[in-house]
Amino acid sequence: MTESSDAPMAAFLALHADLPRQGPGSAQTTRRLLGLAGPLPARPRVLDLGCGPGRSALLLAAETGARVTAVDTHQPFLDTLTAAAARDGLQERITAENRSMDDPPWPDGHFDLVLSEGAAYIIGFDRALRSWRRLIAPGGTLVVTECEWITSAPSPEARAFWDAAYPLRTRRENTALAEAAGYRVLAARTQPESDWWTEYYDPLAARTETADPSVPGMAEALAGARAEIALRRDHGGEYGYTGYVLRPRDR
Repeated sequence: MTESSDAPMAAFLALHADLPRQGPGSAQTTRRLLGLAGPLPARPRVLDLGCGPGRSALLLAAETGARVTAVDTHQPFLDTLTAAAARDGLQERITAENRSMDDPPWPDGHFDLVLSEGAAYIIGFDRALRSWRRLIAPGGTLVVTECEWITSAPSPEARAFWDAAYPLRTRRENTALAEAAGYRVLAARTQPESDWWTEYYDPLAARTETADPSVPGMAEALAGARAEIALRRDHGGEYGYTGYVLRPRDR
């Protein structure tokens, strides 16, 4: 959202409230990327940036025994995560913090794994790479997903949409950014099409049918969601999220 008014953002968040996810993803993709990152320490220290309601934080705490610090600026998401952690007996392993992802307060080398799925765009992929690198402990990794072009000739419709929303790069360009920021690229994998629909666009499309367009900002939020879904349906072969597994080069 780029508007200065609070109403469009409030409507956007209300439209996405209580959905399974707030962006393309799945537990299977998270596990796949973690597998490509290599073995974690016995009780890994994990930072989940832009965690939303915490699907990945919960998975990491439950399946790896991680101590997870989960960061987001939308308190209702953090409340959902905290409640889910308590329900699953993971409250001692997950700490939810309301803070911005672009000013991390932790000391250098504090985390074995830094994770950000579908959220780096908020501050920009290149800025995220530079800002988060120092947080990674020796032998640690950054797992981050970024939307990018997967064709060399995007259609005018897709180009116009993304140029206005968040200008995309190609994998070659994003790989070059990662290397310039001091990382080795251990893996780069395009997320499957099911990550866009099963837990994100299908529930979001259903929500657009029941949302009240008279709520301030909601008509605009509905139009944006429907345009985004239609673009994916018509031009989904031109862009996609890629999961990058990165390790600081000097570690």
